[in-house]
Amino acid sequence: MDKFECINLFCVVARLNSFTAAANELNVTQSAVSKKIAWLEHKLGFNLFERSARKIKLTDAGKSYLAFCVQLVEQINVTEQTLKGEQTKVSGKLKISAPSAFATHMLSQPVSEFLNQHPEVQLEVSVNDQQVDLYKDDVDIALRAAHLPDSGLKAKKLLDHELCYFAAPHYLEQNGYPSTPGDLAHHQCITYSLGRPSNVWFIDQQKHTVLEFLKSDCPEFIVQMALLGCGIAGMPKWMVQNKLNEGALVELFADCEKANLPMYAVYKNAHYIPFKNSCFCRLFITIL
Repeated sequence: MDKFECINLFCVVARLNSFTAAANELNVTQSAVSKKIAWLEHKLGFNLFERSARKIKLTDAGKSYLAFCVQLVEQINVTEQTLKGEQTKVSGKLKISAPSAFATHMLSQPVSEFLNQHPEVQLEVSVNDQQVDLYKDDVDIALRAAHLPDSGLKAKKLLDHELCYFAAPHYLEQNGYPSTPGDLAHHQCITYSLGRPSNVWFIDQQKHTVLEFLKSDCPEFIVQMALLGCGIAGMPKWMVQNKLNEGALVELFADCEKANLPMYAVYKNAHYIPFKNSCFCRLFITIL
């Protein structure tokens, strides 16, 4: 058998977590998939998957081998493109993962311009506030608004989000204005549940533990609940600037120093960054 073909197949099975799903995607039989994975395991001398009647699961060795295989396949593809003189042509599939609110409010213009400039790209935008696994979910670029831990991935900083804290006028009329960030411990606060920790806000370079009255993993829901007077919330300012201008929301601690939340484009760790990835990021930075 062709070992590289089996490696490609292994990457697909690992991404879909299913022999059957891989067979359907590649239009081959499930038995052919099983035979090729078994052959690859025999050649390697270790199991890539733990198998049961209902599911398969990567072994620890399989996880390590998958990271190597994904980089290998990507490097071979990029090298072939370079040798063919296609490195200056933007084409093929590009899958982007982005947070929900950012995708809704800020991503459409860069995506539209990118597709206008590069009509041969087949673009997929996956909206997910949870951090995706770039290898398992076959994502080319993940947009992440966070201070990144050392994950072994590559990242390019795109912009800084200016955070602000706000509440509806009728909430403040009924509950009073917090005069200092320390007062947030006694106010109803609407927090972002994916924050780590969700009940700590950074204002004036200090940590402030707030009273969690309501929390959610949906930024737009948090803004809506603040508009309804349910409490004080904090989000990137671009999400609520119009509501602040209209007077539907009131910005709090305007003179205090707030933390900026950086946004990065995160890539798989490979020696070569595909040209389509770098083209998208350059356009993104130019527009925003």
